[in-house]
Amino acid sequence: MVDEVECPTCGERFAVAVPAPEERPTELDYDCEVCCRPMVLRVDEEGRIEAVGIGS
Repeated sequence: MVDEVECPTCGERFAVAVPAPEERPTELDYDCEVCCRPMVLRVDEEGRIEAVGIGS
């Protein structure tokens, strides 16, 4: 499963793979595929992803 997230730094949207149900909820360190700035992807039990900037 793939979902789209919006970078909290540059605002660009890109696709990321959603972890398998047995791996959720979780938080993943991730770098924006456009501006390369670090963020944390918070994945809830339903597979919804929220991108949060580091230091936000």
